[in-house]
Amino acid sequence: MDEKGTEPIIRFADNNDYLWLCEHDKYISKKILKNKIDNKEVYVVEINGKITGWLRYNLFWDNIPFMNMIYLLEEFQQMGIGKKLARHWEEEMKQKGYTNILTSTQSNEEAQHFYRKLGYKEIGGFKYFDNPYEIIFQKIF
Repeated sequence: MDEKGTEPIIRFADNNDYLWLCEHDKYISKKILKNKIDNKEVYVVEINGKITGWLRYNLFWDNIPFMNMIYLLEEFQQMGIGKKLARHWEEEMKQKGYTNILTSTQSNEEAQHFYRKLGYKEIGGFKYFDNPYEIIFQKIF
């Protein structure tokens, strides 16, 4: 539950969420976002009917789930909602028969500590142009 006692609802994003996601997720083109929504590769989390965050993923090498983005609006961070969202996705990936999952974050981002707390292990990384080092994480079920 959030601090107000309301349980977050996690569901697949649908076409009704498209405009909201376009406005908030600036890291993906509108066309690709639309395809990901249609392919059920985007989850949203709601509290009291209001979208508070999202998670999107794809398949790395066409067979390993890779969490591309998990994000909560600032006022909903540090409340355990991101953990619930990540765990929900992990459970769905397990149910689909996957035995491991991947994600990444830049070395200067706090997200690396979030992933470590969730049981992800650092397995490598790379340097992309002038960006900070990108850490790759894996979790085996």
